[in-house]
Amino acid sequence: MSGEDEHGDGYEGYEDFDRLALDRSGQAEAFDHIGDRYDDAFPHKEGQLDAGRWLAETLPPGSRVLDVGCGTGLPTARQLVDAGHEVVGIDISPGMLKLARDNVPEATFHHVDIVDLRVGGRYGPGGPRELGPFDGIAAYFTLLLLPRPEIPYALRTLYACLRPGGLLGLGMVEADIDDFPIPFLGNSVRVSGYLRDELRQAVRDAGFEIAGEDSHAYAPASTDVPPEIQLYLNCRRRA
Repeated sequence: MSGEDEHGDGYEGYEDFDRLALDRSGQAEAFDHIGDRYDDAFPHKEGQLDAGRWLAETLPPGSRVLDVGCGTGLPTARQLVDAGHEVVGIDISPGMLKLARDNVPEATFHHVDIVDLRVGGRYGPGGPRELGPFDGIAAYFTLLLLPRPEIPYALRTLYACLRPGGLLGLGMVEADIDDFPIPFLGNSVRVSGYLRDELRQAVRDAGFEIAGEDSHAYAPASTDVPPEIQLYLNCRRRA
């Protein structure tokens, strides 16, 4: 990947890096408004539960796990805590974080953007409030909320937060779109996606091996969101 910066993670090579902090506000406000209706719209999460079970059972007992884009804390943070792991969740929506703290009081939650996890960033490796390192990371339907050119940089950021051999559970929607606005529970959110071969390549390019894969057709309990194909990749950080 081109554009290596002084920290070696390359994030500053992303051409829109300078506007990231400002550009998330619309996404955060949308999820603040959605609140606990998110879980009402997605009442059946079998695919995510299966993916989270792989993460929970494959990690050593008592592992530190980062839940990126934790939302309401359900089901993933709850699932990981119940399996005996130490969970740290991050999200850009204060409303979602409030729900997560109520739903999973045993975990720790922070108002943090993924870009702040970059090497040398405020919450990233070497930063003043470093959250890691972590044995595992869950990122279920989080990276799809980023512009597609940013996703490879975000994957490398997650790689840097993991210990060698650490696990990444990744969930995405299969779609060939970039920063595309969709109506969602009375709000508008922007989403991106890959076709599955492109997603596999992006994950491998970021330094991960793919240990397993699954896909599910899913129709949310909402009239304004069409059925989707959910992709789940079980990944391991290469040393």
